[in-house]
Amino acid sequence: MRTWRLRDFRDDDLDRAIQIWDQDRQADDSPPAFPVSEVMAAARTGEPAVVAVVGDDMVGMAVAQCHGDRAWITLVALSGAWRNRGIGSALIGELERRLRPQGVRRITALLAPGATGTTALENSGYRPRTGLTLYEKLEHLGASEAGLLAELGGRILPPGLWDALAGMEKEKEAIERHIVLPLSEPVLADRYGVTPPKAVILFGPPGTGKTSFAKAVASRLEWPFVELFPSRLASEGPGGLATALRDTFAELAGLETVVLFIDEVEEIAGIRSGPNAGPGHGVTNELLKLIPGFRDHDDRLLICATNSIRSLDPAFLRPGRFDYVIPVGPPDPVARSAIWQRYLGPAADSIELSPLIETSEMFTPADIEFAARKGAHAAFEREVADRHGAQPSVEDYLAAIADTRPTLTAQALTEFSEDIEHYVRM
Repeated sequence: MRTWRLRDFRDDDLDRAIQIWDQDRQADDSPPAFPVSEVMAAARTGEPAVVAVVGDDMVGMAVAQCHGDRAWITLVALSGAWRNRGIGSALIGELERRLRPQGVRRITALLAPGATGTTALENSGYRPRTGLTLYEKLEHLGASEAGLLAELGGRILPPGLWDALAGMEKEKEAIERHIVLPLSEPVLADRYGVTPPKAVILFGPPGTGKTSFAKAVASRLEWPFVELFPSRLASEGPGGLATALRDTFAELAGLETVVLFIDEVEEIAGIRSGPNAGPGHGVTNELLKLIPGFRDHDDRLLICATNSIRSLDPAFLRPGRFDYVIPVGPPDPVARSAIWQRYLGPAADSIELSPLIETSEMFTPADIEFAARKGAHAAFEREVADRHGAQPSVEDYLAAIADTRPTLTAQALTEFSEDIEHYVRM
């Protein structure tokens, strides 16, 4: 006796639909052809979508999208306890009934082998087509957006920048948990009541990788990256920096998604009153007005970086403007080891790392990169002169370390520790 029935998808089915989708992903262990955000958006905007319910509990769902006389079945998902009971075939049959009046003649489904829905499709008369390979390329921008991005000096960053960040695992974990995950999984975040961040501050000593982290976030999200240079804005057109800043934010509204990065933000958001007040009172006021408008749009992220967080105006740091204030500190020994291995390149397997790690204690990632380049170049010049086939040695890199002035100082590290106690918000 059949204990389930079919009905139309409703908006209040969303949470349960995502739960069933999650169960399917865990059970099938195969990547979906269509992201859940796209499938649920289609269901909520009137594309054919049907659910199976037992009593008031949803146990299955199927969604399709129409494109002329062709339709794609983008989802067939079943609760684990209700598989192999004919529900999948019934859901597909109901989709077909709704697609025929729309003039659909060809219905296609793209599934991994063995995924939920494959048996139901074959039982419903669908035949697999073997020997095909799926090719896919994601275009992030339309023509008008691409032109605007170029005008703003922005770009789409190459993939893999996140994984290329050597070491700094503590910072990577904090940034991934608080920034990347909620923005990359917006539907799941909404289901759990997590609000994706709109603006964050990264602070720490110079050279610790704040710019690299901002670019890596944009790369990881696959969002356009735009960097604002306050000094460059000040020289653009009449009206001064405040006007240029306002005009730039207005132009940014034409981008659907963007990571906006402002380095050394203390230049335009400095303290406005007291003995440490800077000259940019009007510019700071303008930026404070612009941030709430920027936050009103989804799929946009403002990342501000500063080497001197104590120089920022207190109003700039309020929670209503910035969701998180995250420290990016100097690399610890584990991080220095990973950074050295990255920049040593082919020599990494033959170089003892411990002396390099120990003697570069006050080095930032940028300092280590410079010293590694310097040591390698010294070995290269020696080989050009001698032609003995000798590889770079530990001594080459130790000499480079000794000849490199570290960015970090004891005072800078003391101030950074104090700033962590006073300013961090995560």
